[in-house]
Amino acid sequence: MATAQTENMVTTCPTTSGGTIASTVPVGALYAESSTLDWGASLVEGTVVLDDEVAPNGPWSAVVKEGHVLTIVDVGGNQSADCLLYNAHEPEERYSVPDTLAWQGNAYVRTGTVLRSGEGRPLMTVVANEIDRQDTIGGACGKESNTLRYGHHVMFHHGCRENFLAEACRRGLGVRDIVSNLNWFMNVPVEADGALGIVDGMSAPGRRVAVRAEMDVLVMVSNCPQMNNPCNDFNPTPLRMIVVDPAGAARPGPTARSPRSEQTPRTPGDAA
Repeated sequence: MATAQTENMVTTCPTTSGGTIASTVPVGALYAESSTLDWGASLVEGTVVLDDEVAPNGPWSAVVKEGHVLTIVDVGGNQSADCLLYNAHEPEERYSVPDTLAWQGNAYVRTGTVLRSGEGRPLMTVVANEIDRQDTIGGACGKESNTLRYGHHVMFHHGCRENFLAEACRRGLGVRDIVSNLNWFMNVPVEADGALGIVDGMSAPGRRVAVRAEMDVLVMVSNCPQMNNPCNDFNPTPLRMIVVDPAGAARPGPTARSPRSEQTPRTPGDAA
């Protein structure tokens, strides 16, 4: 398998104080030429209101309106989509791992799981899920944790924390707003002795999860760039983010096309 390569891109984002932040988060990784890519479709019928491709290693965010459903497509299979959720109008209210797990009494996220804020209120609900379980206890990688786990020779590797910070600055958020997160498609089993592992994923090209917004929700995603453990099969691939309005009449559009399976990778800038 070819080693993923990245193209460094420096971007600047405005801050709430009127300045700018420069980010060197690399996007547009070149994944292995043998990668099978399945771009999928929405798991829920409705009018498509957003259809984005998230480049390997890159961040993404959008506001999903109350009642709309976001489908996340694992295009290349076994890619980890780290995710944070916020009340779009009052981002101080954000996703809470302990509240979500305590309310449901289970360590895993599955169909029917209500993703709750620190106030115990529903942010989103998992309405469809094509893998056995989703993770919300494995946390997000970052430069500091990479260095601690794998050694100082990887300290230049950016992680999901850097992706979150780069995207947060576009939304008027900062370090204090980065909390414990979801990991869509990542496999983090809880062993009999209580230990956690980060092991080969259970997903496959084109597998999907769909979440319905219970209020207007700011969704922030890091297409995980980790290359030191198997959370993304050591081959970061794209994600597809499709938002539909189930109340609207379905119309011909991105969800109407046949899912694509590709043996050769597309240029990340190509149209979805």
